[in-house]
Amino acid sequence: RGRPKGGGGAMGKKGKGTGSFGKRRNKTHTLCPRCGKHSLHIQKKRCGSCGYPSARIRKYNWGMKAIRRKTTGTGRMRYLKSLPRRFKNGFREGTVATKVAASA
Repeated sequence: RGRPKGGGGAMGKKGKGTGSFGKRRNKTHTLCPRCGKHSLHIQKKRCGSCGYPSARIRKYNWGMKAIRRKTTGTGRMRYLKSLPRRFKNGFREGTVATKVAASA
């Protein structure tokens, strides 16, 4: 008699706990085209990780570790890694380096 009405029990399907997880079958998030993470909310059309489609990348100072993981230098840097060398040589293009005579 002291039990709450509505049946259920310890592993019921009414609350948010273990029993309810079997009913969860709709996807809320999908892959983001910008960051590639599974964080793009389908209904909102907004990425929870990078903030896409906003022009600015989502970052907050309260998440310093997250900023550290995503910042410049953590990826391939295909363009930036050759920049200091190209700057040193005056951004020359289409020329062949002059041969240095071998000293014998």
